[in-house]
Amino acid sequence: GSTTCNSQVVNLGDSRMSLALYGHPFSSYTQKVLVALYENGTAFEFRCFGPDTPEHTAEWLRRWPLRRFPLLVDGDRDVVEASIIIEHLHLAHPGPVRLLPDDPRAALDVRFLDRFFDLHVMDAMQVAVDSALNRLPLDAKGGLALAAERLERAYAWLEGRLDGRTWACGEHFTMADCAAAPSLFYADWTHRISDAYPRLRAYRSRLLARPSFARAVEEARPYRPLFPLGAPDRD
Repeated sequence: GSTTCNSQVVNLGDSRMSLALYGHPFSSYTQKVLVALYENGTAFEFRCFGPDTPEHTAEWLRRWPLRRFPLLVDGDRDVVEASIIIEHLHLAHPGPVRLLPDDPRAALDVRFLDRFFDLHVMDAMQVAVDSALNRLPLDAKGGLALAAERLERAYAWLEGRLDGRTWACGEHFTMADCAAAPSLFYADWTHRISDAYPRLRAYRSRLLARPSFARAVEEARPYRPLFPLGAPDRD
């Protein structure tokens, strides 16, 4: 399919809304923020990176020269790092789905799981991707082996953690699940979640069935040939 990507206005509601998200549909951290936006039906303009929109890349680099995305522009405020963007949305543009609980200790649990999925699942998966792209002093086979070792540890811990839980932190969908969805999606492509982890496999399936993430997955589908390890013919 086509890999061109154009700007689009999503859920255009209140004309005073001035949110713009710079990112790419196939980017895991862009998806993490998209899930949060879709959960609450928040109006925003998606300024996608692609060959047809060089102005978006130029503006992103002007605002955030560290070259990491996504970037949220909210009026005169630039917000970076996916977790911080979701926290900002929670404070500045709250919706019916409260992605962080009001109770400080419960919120700490959500933040911990959010960091777990980013640091111990997504970062582990990224080792395999970066080695396949020659970004690390490690060959593709070695990178995949290291990623598998780290992911196995994470999977085993999550299998116990998810006992009796519908979502990462209990019965309510939170920021931790926004992080879990793309993390487990791509991690399973990299190192399959085996039948030894039935709770984790079922949790990943629930994430894929969640309308907000299902939408992000569909929007990213045309870009699957870009996955350097080879996208499996599933999901």
